[in-house]
Amino acid sequence: LQISQPTLSKSIARLEAQISKDWNAYQERPRRKFVGARTQEFRYARYIEDWRQKIERVGEVNYPQAARDQRIYGSLIATVSIRTDGTLEKVQIDRSSGNKVLDEATVRIVTLAAPYAALPPDISREVDILHITRTWTFTRSDQFVSQ
Repeated sequence: LQISQPTLSKSIARLEAQISKDWNAYQERPRRKFVGARTQEFRYARYIEDWRQKIERVGEVNYPQAARDQRIYGSLIATVSIRTDGTLEKVQIDRSSGNKVLDEATVRIVTLAAPYAALPPDISREVDILHITRTWTFTRSDQFVSQ
């Protein structure tokens, strides 16, 4: 199989252009960091603790009345995605409580608590979107707490 030099040069140029385009797109994507409740790194732990306290305060005030009335309790795992400016990107229920009232209340509480504090400079230098995964519990004493 023989390929002419002009055809080969065009093919190489096309491939180089595609690689350059793909590389630029890769560089422009958001830098994401995933952390959980047990993160040990101080800069994340401090931010997450302040964030958790804010959500619990909002959760106490906005505890779902249907859960109180029907005595519905349970826990779920949710991931909250926060942009560097503190705005909420999304809330995702990773493991349902098994009760639609509690799952929807979690999304509502997290959304009501937004916006959050902007990510500190030592985090935002490396991260565009911080994903925090926590277990949230609606307790028998009508509290919304994180573990």
